[in-house]
Amino acid sequence: MIRFALRGLLGRKLRTALTAIGVILGVALVSGTFVLTDSISSAFDSIFTENYKNTDAAITGKAAFELSQDNAGTAPPFDQGLLAKVAELPEVGAAGGAVGGQAQLIGRDGKAVVFGGAPNLGFSVDPARPEFNTLTLVKGAWPTAGQVVIDTKTAEAKKFATGDTIGVQARGAVQRMQISGLVEFGAVSSIGGATLAGFDLATAQQLFDKPGKLDQILLAAKDGVSTQQLVDAVQKILPAGTQVRSADDQAAEDAKGTSSFLTFFRTFLLVFGGIALFVGSFVIANSLSITIAQRTREFATLRTLGASRRQVLNSVVLEALVTGLVSAVAGLFLGLGIATGLFKIFDAAGLTLPNNGLVFRTRTVVVALAVGVLVTLLASLRPAWRATRVPPIAAVREGAKLPPGRFHRFRPLGAALLAVLGVALVVSGLFVDGLSTGALLGLLAIGVLLIFIGIALFSARLVRPLAAASDPVARWSVLILSIVAWPLFSLPYWLLRRGFWGPGSMASRLGGLLLGALLNPVLLVIVALMAVRRAVTSWQPEWPAEFPGVLSDRPAVGIGGQNSRRDPHRTASTAAALMIGLALVTLVATLGAGIIRPFEEAVDKIFSGDYAITAQNNFSPLPPTVAAAVATVPGVDALSSVRGGQGRAFGETIQITGVDKQAPDVLRFDWKSGSQATLGELGADGAVVDADYADKHGLAVGSTLPLETVAGKTLPLQVRGIFKPPAGGSPFGSVTISTSAFDATNPQPLDLYTFVSLRGGVNAANTAALQQALSTFPNAKALTREQFKKVQSDSIKSLLNVLYVLLALSVLVSLFGIVNTLVLTVFERTRELGMLRAIGLTRRQVKRMIRHESVITALIGAVIGILLGLGLALLLAARLDEISFAVPTGQLLLFAVVSVVVGIFAAIWPARHAARLDPLEALQYE
Repeated sequence: MIRFALRGLLGRKLRTALTAIGVILGVALVSGTFVLTDSISSAFDSIFTENYKNTDAAITGKAAFELSQDNAGTAPPFDQGLLAKVAELPEVGAAGGAVGGQAQLIGRDGKAVVFGGAPNLGFSVDPARPEFNTLTLVKGAWPTAGQVVIDTKTAEAKKFATGDTIGVQARGAVQRMQISGLVEFGAVSSIGGATLAGFDLATAQQLFDKPGKLDQILLAAKDGVSTQQLVDAVQKILPAGTQVRSADDQAAEDAKGTSSFLTFFRTFLLVFGGIALFVGSFVIANSLSITIAQRTREFATLRTLGASRRQVLNSVVLEALVTGLVSAVAGLFLGLGIATGLFKIFDAAGLTLPNNGLVFRTRTVVVALAVGVLVTLLASLRPAWRATRVPPIAAVREGAKLPPGRFHRFRPLGAALLAVLGVALVVSGLFVDGLSTGALLGLLAIGVLLIFIGIALFSARLVRPLAAASDPVARWSVLILSIVAWPLFSLPYWLLRRGFWGPGSMASRLGGLLLGALLNPVLLVIVALMAVRRAVTSWQPEWPAEFPGVLSDRPAVGIGGQNSRRDPHRTASTAAALMIGLALVTLVATLGAGIIRPFEEAVDKIFSGDYAITAQNNFSPLPPTVAAAVATVPGVDALSSVRGGQGRAFGETIQITGVDKQAPDVLRFDWKSGSQATLGELGADGAVVDADYADKHGLAVGSTLPLETVAGKTLPLQVRGIFKPPAGGSPFGSVTISTSAFDATNPQPLDLYTFVSLRGGVNAANTAALQQALSTFPNAKALTREQFKKVQSDSIKSLLNVLYVLLALSVLVSLFGIVNTLVLTVFERTRELGMLRAIGLTRRQVKRMIRHESVITALIGAVIGILLGLGLALLLAARLDEISFAVPTGQLLLFAVVSVVVGIFAAIWPARHAARLDPLEALQYE
């Protein structure tokens, strides 16, 4: 039976290849995800390790509590005098101090140099301590006072050389500095799109507003002193607000934020790989079901010759095992190409990621192979079990079919119950309070999975009415696409074939092509007019034999519509693959519309000023000096900035914000307790909190709120007001205090946004005045309220586009599923097609029949998928206040059109194959 199964696979190479495509694509995304994230992680690890080469321990500032990994909140710097004390320790062989921060390089055009979303790093360098210097000087010299070294990539991209002058913006306005040299980061081949700027210590302290302060001291132990001995010795003299770690521990701490992001990024991509595999499992199950149904007489013959049911089962399972293993191996290595392609896509988009070469770990091989084989085996179980029910007597019967199972009549009820159970799990995950994140995600994942399976199984009952309803749409879709496609594709192909490969001189060939290009739009109009006339008068034009026809007879499309209803289970299973992809795409589109609308409404509710000042990338915080420059603009009626940071209260780390006395003039709150005047009267001990935080901790106006800051100081705050944030979110943290109280206890404060009101409102003169004030801060820009909403919404739309691209893989898998099903049904109906051709059906009509069937199948999947996606979005919108339920009608219509196009493309090859069948040979086909 093993030899029989393997020969069967080799005898059906085309069918096996089409069946395997879904697994190959899914495994490729899983493999590519692991390779991509492992490669990025390895590059980052190399960067952090290189950062502490020749270092045994590092002293850094210490926040009073564990900070979350974001831009808000940093550990405070410490006094520079600690360097001399540490250097005197007998265990210390060498010590070097450094400061760092964000340093924006300014190009010759006066704009900030940015490569995607990569950071702009600035730090001090000490040539006297080369053992601690991670930079390699490629050209020029190390910087002295007022000079800078920049990385070679920035220099090459922006045409800078040693001796040139470049702008640098850090905590203050732009400063012009001479480029003393060009550097690279140690032995790391690529640090991604980050820009590097190095200064001498005094210059760096001035740029980053850290006079007499250090962020870090690097230590090397004397010979014979262990790392632990060095750490213990330094620990004894450390002042409050500092800490010492070994070099390895410090590198791990620095990498913590990156590791968290990569873990999320890997999980994020693996989810889409899982979706592609899930869709692929439907393709596999459907393909195996069709092939097993087509091999009824074959299995019956085996049973007649003495094969047992177990042997038949093992034969089919072995075929699936081999298919899954080969597919997984192919997908595993295709993943290398996907990872390489993703790196190039990120590069082209300006988001250059660190890369030290592709990393192909054993875990990637094991997981990819295991997933591919298991998915294929699981998808093959039901078809394999069906194969065992073939009765031996079927070997002598013409057109024998598999008998239905004992529980076949309960399938609709079981499918409905499965979908209901899935909905119940989703509702439980969304609306039951107190669930952990893992339990919540588990309930949602299992619930959605059951919903998809239940709907896919139940949809067989919906095929006939949906096919009947889709039939007119499919007719006109095929007609319109044929009208457009014929002059645009078929005619140029015909002219190319006649012009280049036919007789005649080169001049006549080129002339023929030129004539074809000129006639193309004319023919398109002619064909369109003839189509209209055909629709009105049922007139059928006669085309020359060498031209492919564009208009078909009604009998052909009628047969195509009947074929889609002939086997509802097969049609439903084929449409299910597309249904899943479109359901998820619809869900994303609906949620995107539901997020953008509340956000824009939130901006209108909160922002009462005229302009908002943000970073060029729309999300990075800005130093307070930017707001100070804007305040000098003539005509400023009110200006208020929202500081951002972190604090600790009631045993948890929270986001805190700070506002000044002018906040009531440019910001509006929906007050539960308090008033607009409250914002300007917070003073040194006042605070306002959002309603959810107040309810969680039982706070009311007058309550005491002890807030610990990163510097270790506890502020005894009193609640002065409680506000309700709008559904679309707000820039304010759980606790908001005055700017003066915020700056007194938070080192290096940064503004999330600055809001401005000017006399005369938004006009060209005010805009020009703001731009002039910001000319010394190229990393900042002024936006009107509408512009502010647009750029923030565009960032959401960019994320949605990424999701669409990733979900397109599942749609691609479903396209191959439709192709596979159509090819298999062409094989199955070979004799039928031969008979149709024998009684007069033309090749053109055969193609139209297959296309029509394909479009109906795609439309069924689209209708069910869109409705299912809307239902899931409605559940999420009902649970989350930040999301409203908004139907993106235009996008849904686009998705429906795309599904029709998918159906047309899926039918191209099967239709051509069916049309080329020889009628006499087809009539003799077994």
